[in-house]
Amino acid sequence: MNLPKGFVSGSIAAGLKSTGALDLTIIQNIGPKNFGTAVYTTNKVVAAPVIWSKQVTKGGEVSAVVLNSGGANACTGPQGFADTHKTAELISEKLQISAGEVVVCSTGLIGEFLPMEKIASGINAIELTPNGFEDSAKAIMTTDSVPKMAEVVLRGAHFSGIAKGAGMLAPAMATMLSVVMTDAEVDPEEASKAFSRAVELTYNRLDSDGCTSTNDTVLFMSSGASGIKLSATEIQEALNELCGSLASQLIADAEGASKTVAIKVVNAASESDAVAVGRANARNNLLKCAIFGGDPNWGRVLAATGTAEGDFDPLNIDVKLNGIQVCKASAPAEDRNLVNFDNRLVEIEINLNSGAHSATILTNDLTHDYVHENSEIGRAHV
Repeated sequence: MNLPKGFVSGSIAAGLKSTGALDLTIIQNIGPKNFGTAVYTTNKVVAAPVIWSKQVTKGGEVSAVVLNSGGANACTGPQGFADTHKTAELISEKLQISAGEVVVCSTGLIGEFLPMEKIASGINAIELTPNGFEDSAKAIMTTDSVPKMAEVVLRGAHFSGIAKGAGMLAPAMATMLSVVMTDAEVDPEEASKAFSRAVELTYNRLDSDGCTSTNDTVLFMSSGASGIKLSATEIQEALNELCGSLASQLIADAEGASKTVAIKVVNAASESDAVAVGRANARNNLLKCAIFGGDPNWGRVLAATGTAEGDFDPLNIDVKLNGIQVCKASAPAEDRNLVNFDNRLVEIEINLNSGAHSATILTNDLTHDYVHENSEIGRAHV
């Protein structure tokens, strides 16, 4: 996979991670256009880089993004914001661009200051090339086991993206850190709307553990370097496919998971009802434990569904588990023992029989490994 035309990147092991792995990356948009938009966490407690970057993307112009793992710079007070500002200025000096066009992203342990000497040395040492795509994906990893990358080509226009995240995947607007790029020529207003919708349909339909990060940022940049103009429909199609691929990779790598669970809610009165019901099931620990244990306990699906806001008849809900109709009109149907949990993918279909809308929420099971990974001292992350 490669960067789209008009983009260069570079990464380095700056010493932010004790493992010595890549932990700092710069992606520059060298144009000719420098459109940028982003979607951020809905958590009220936000990290310093989010506060800074929100102001940058308000202007609609982004010339570069710098991302680090190994430290979130969250809950770090005025010094944390000053460190973010300094990081943007270091990029400004290195690339000869405005600091006001530099998005800053951080991920790692909350409540600790970044080692700015290492950040500064790393930024100075990074060399930017058109071939740094995969290293950028590796540099933003924390508890991820594999880098997440995707690309889409549409009528000669190239879309590429990277993402990181293996826990706290319930963003309700973004998911951890992700950078999406294209060399297509885009209309800023159309592209912003398309990107927000793509995020809503993909990243925002992940709900691994009900936890929302302080640092979630999904950035979209366009260089226009291909000279290819795409329609609003084409941009939407490409972004949906690209972000959908990255979202699927994120949930497949969720911390400690042994199952990926697709909760499809159909025949809802509205899309928001479908999302609410799907999310209520995705956040139900009893259901997630049952899936981990291979227990086709459809009663837990109904119980979780009943906690959701929405317009549906609680006595007329149908449930399928991996294709077996275990529940019809909120009562027993086919033998639950027919349900097979051998495959990693578990499919739950909830038919509300209330309308024509649908939505799918992706989650995973709740395992011993997840509890262990998130109870180790020093493993807290965003």
